[in-house]
Amino acid sequence: MTTVAIIGCGLGGIAAAVKLRQRGIETFTVFERSAGPGGTWWDNRYPGCEVDIASHAYSFSFLTYDWARTHATQPELQAYTEHVLDRFDLRRHCRFGVAVEAVTWHEEVARYEVRLAGGETKWFDAVISCLGLLNEPRYPEWPGMDEFAGVKFHTARWEHEHDLTGKRVAVVGTGSTATQVVPAIADQVDRLYVFQRQPAWILPKGERDFTPRERARFRRFPLLQKARRAHLFYQFRQMFKAYDLASKQQKANLQKCREYLATTIADPVLRAQLTPDYPWGCKRPVQATGFYPALNRPNVELVPHAVTEMTPKGIVSADGTEHEIDVLVMATGFRTTSFLASMEVRGVGGASLHEVWNGEPSAFLGITVPGFPNFFMLYGPNTNGGFSIVAQLERQAEVAAKAVTRMRRGSVVDTKPGAARRWVRWIDRELLRSTPVMEAGCTNYYHSASGRNVTQWPRPHGEYYLLTKILPYFGFVRRRRRG
Repeated sequence: MTTVAIIGCGLGGIAAAVKLRQRGIETFTVFERSAGPGGTWWDNRYPGCEVDIASHAYSFSFLTYDWARTHATQPELQAYTEHVLDRFDLRRHCRFGVAVEAVTWHEEVARYEVRLAGGETKWFDAVISCLGLLNEPRYPEWPGMDEFAGVKFHTARWEHEHDLTGKRVAVVGTGSTATQVVPAIADQVDRLYVFQRQPAWILPKGERDFTPRERARFRRFPLLQKARRAHLFYQFRQMFKAYDLASKQQKANLQKCREYLATTIADPVLRAQLTPDYPWGCKRPVQATGFYPALNRPNVELVPHAVTEMTPKGIVSADGTEHEIDVLVMATGFRTTSFLASMEVRGVGGASLHEVWNGEPSAFLGITVPGFPNFFMLYGPNTNGGFSIVAQLERQAEVAAKAVTRMRRGSVVDTKPGAARRWVRWIDRELLRSTPVMEAGCTNYYHSASGRNVTQWPRPHGEYYLLTKILPYFGFVRRRRRG
């Protein structure tokens, strides 16, 4: 029997486990460093935490669910992962509170040695890494951080023991996370400074609770939920045209964003500070209903400058102004281009995956790397996007599960180097052809230090669906195990 280690019990790890079970494979273990399932939806518990993709699309296609809201909050998403675990009897396969530090391929036995935190080792025929893109917080390195006398924490490691009531708080960042945190805490703090290095194009999300009648209808007629899901994906295909700089959709999206800004922010100076000077889609577009209204509050101040340093009493912006604060909230994102940063991976001949990548992560279909047999990644390089990452994860889990099934027949699965090179060349061409706005000069999380876009998928989800069904036949090479 083929044994499989799944690393991570977020939505990716759960998808991998379900797909293995659906193929009759029960000999797998899911290792999760956190105390429970959910991945990013376990770690991120900041006030206002909510997904910005509609719930019926941000969920697995193989299971309908009684969603309470159009866009699920963190507690509902974490409960959803618990539901899927129980629905498919996966909890008995999980080891929570157990981090994986290293996986090493041993060619003589064609197996991986998996080293756990604390030194324990386990052996597996295959490894499916589901560490995700948003699992390692990015902490700024401003001078004076250690001297700051107040409380400081990252949004992904929110410290709920600190009461913000009546406090002077700085939120650094204006991405999706910050636009959720700011309206959630604005009415309880004494003073709130929002530090903005670069503004984002924002549209209202339109989030709301489903009515009891809507929920009853979705429960009684599951096809309605599937139809809504299909319609959401169709809408994204239409919106995706905006990534072409010359498209009508690009102009339409900009117009909508400007109109929303004009109707919610009356102060012309503030409105100008919130208006980007780059095309829609250069940075990740933000959907936030409460952010602009929160900036209108008398106790909230937008600081349209980057942070340069910390002092014992506060935070200094690029214009030289010091703002005295009690609490620093870092909404500074994640180390998105440092794939598998928390784990050492060694393949044939002891080669280190991080050394092979040399700062430019790449993978065939975003899933496999030549020279690392029987090793699969979910949410790997250039797979972010396509509308719903959950749909992308499903496709990747299907590829990995199908390959593992072939191993039961005595084969080892590796990737042809030529296929991997052709894939990377195609990805780079498509990013320039289909999504040129991502290269329009703004600050985003897509690019490695060399400037190459290593995170984004350049098309809607449908193309990825088709390619994951076809290309493994041409890109994978299978050989018999030695001995």
